[in-house]
Amino acid sequence: MNAIVDTGFLVALLEAHDAHHLWAVGLAETITWPALTCESVLSETTFHVRSSALPLEMLLNGMLRVAFDLTAQREHLYDLAKRHADRHPDLADLCLIRMSELHPRHTLITVDEEDFRVYRRNKREAIPLLCPPGRR
Repeated sequence: MNAIVDTGFLVALLEAHDAHHLWAVGLAETITWPALTCESVLSETTFHVRSSALPLEMLLNGMLRVAFDLTAQREHLYDLAKRHADRHPDLADLCLIRMSELHPRHTLITVDEEDFRVYRRNKREAIPLLCPPGRR
């Protein structure tokens, strides 16, 4: 499976004590690596796992690929921010929504089901998601 990955999935994959760790490890076996992500997700992940080495190692070993140019996409991000203002999306969420538009055959893996079930790509399309079971 081609994937775009969010912070929660990466944290769950890297942190054995995370509530979703077993789900993330099992799901990791089904992903066609490298998974796509953005720098904002890497920054959030670094903060949550208290290590820059772990996410950087995932980049170095080919598990992750940064597939987003914030400067080139800034107008699209601004439009998404206005469209979804009622949900107060952070920059990583906006980047992931846009990445889903740019890579429509990729599934977004996230633990943030509540917001991503509401966010829309291309104004009307639901974003294909994989979330931990029992979150709805």
